[in-house]
Amino acid sequence: MYQRILVPVDGSATSAHGLGEAIRLARSTGGRLRLMHVIDELSFALAMDAYAGRSDDWLETLRNAGAALLEAGKSKAAAAGVTADAVLCDSFRGAVADRVTAEAAAWPADLIVLGTHGRRGLGRMVMGSSAEHILRTASIPVLLVRAPEAHARADAERFTLPAGALASE
Repeated sequence: MYQRILVPVDGSATSAHGLGEAIRLARSTGGRLRLMHVIDELSFALAMDAYAGRSDDWLETLRNAGAALLEAGKSKAAAAGVTADAVLCDSFRGAVADRVTAEAAAWPADLIVLGTHGRRGLGRMVMGSSAEHILRTASIPVLLVRAPEAHARADAERFTLPAGALASE
């Protein structure tokens, strides 16, 4: 059963909920996780816009934040007795969903587990749905973990870069 589980993470509470479910699943099957974080054009543009007054190297800042996010996820998995490695994608090649399905094929994963906001209506139309795109295009099973309403609402109400990039600053 699911021995190689790919878990895209973005720093949101919803993503953390998906990671928690992946850890529980891997622990019960004796599987391992590969955590994945993608820095895409939107993450980069939002970082530049949100911190326009600073003279930082935006890409390096996003890379450092992504690496910290992945390390935190690996630590959480290790604390539960689950082996995890991590991949940081920062090449700006394709949409997040396409990068996730490509990584799933290349690794190769048995399952993709990700948290979803469960957006509907205008929010879904405006923000799109990476989860839905992954679900439609993945060649392996996908487990969508819907966060409790409070997490989804909190993620929607606060301004967070998709990469969770500068949230700690």
